[in-house]
Amino acid sequence: MSEEVSDRKRRTGVSAKRRRIGQQLRAYRANRPKRSEKRNTYVAIPSFFTLMNLLCGFGAITQIFEGRFDSAAWLILLAAFFDALDGMMARLTNSTSPFGVELDSLSDIVSFGVAPAFLVYVFGLKEFELLGLIISALPALCGAVRLARFNVNVEQSGDKPEYFCGLPIPVQAAAIVTLILTIEKKDFFSSLSITPESLLIPVVAILAGLMVSSIPFDALPKPSAYYLKKHPFKSGALLLGVILTITFQHIGLLVCIAIYLIYGIIHGVVSTYREVMKA
Repeated sequence: MSEEVSDRKRRTGVSAKRRRIGQQLRAYRANRPKRSEKRNTYVAIPSFFTLMNLLCGFGAITQIFEGRFDSAAWLILLAAFFDALDGMMARLTNSTSPFGVELDSLSDIVSFGVAPAFLVYVFGLKEFELLGLIISALPALCGAVRLARFNVNVEQSGDKPEYFCGLPIPVQAAAIVTLILTIEKKDFFSSLSITPESLLIPVVAILAGLMVSSIPFDALPKPSAYYLKKHPFKSGALLLGVILTITFQHIGLLVCIAIYLIYGIIHGVVSTYREVMKA
């Protein structure tokens, strides 16, 4: 009889313990953060394009080693295309995340910092020895500062603004490679009294300085009906730039970048002047 009572108490204790464990599991499942499998899937979409950006940057470096400067330049431009796509996909799928921001910056410093810097050095500045080395390193050095500042601003604000503080690093890289592609056409400089190599030094230095400046440059227009209605001029300018690039290739892109730079500098100077006059 005593054994039956003892066995009953033991089973009762086990059942109570199981109930407590079950209650704890249910409470944990109810209180833990819910994960969206669909959102996790969407995060992989912009990350794929970001990695394609990095792959193109690495491919550009290998082409520079082989002396194929045209191929390296076009790979850097292709990396810029993937960089624009990853941001666009992140907005369309609403999957912007700190992981994506960091991965994008790591890819950008390779594709738009190290690769253009190495291209400039091997293409035309190697003969200037120490000066050429320092100037060639500016896209990578100033680009790293530019990206670090951008990440801090995004972390503080929680969203990407409609303009950039300083020249975006992909635009800087595109300006360098389109200039090199133009220099490759020897007849373009035949009527000028300057050498292509000497032109690279001030251009690279100015572009690097613009990256770390506080001049506001417009961001890429967002693919939405609201943005098109709110900013018709910017959207039309982007469409015109795409048409010029498709029609005239790197020459058209170089003209578009020059207009973008001039507009940004003039707008920054006028804004600063107005602030000074108000003060």
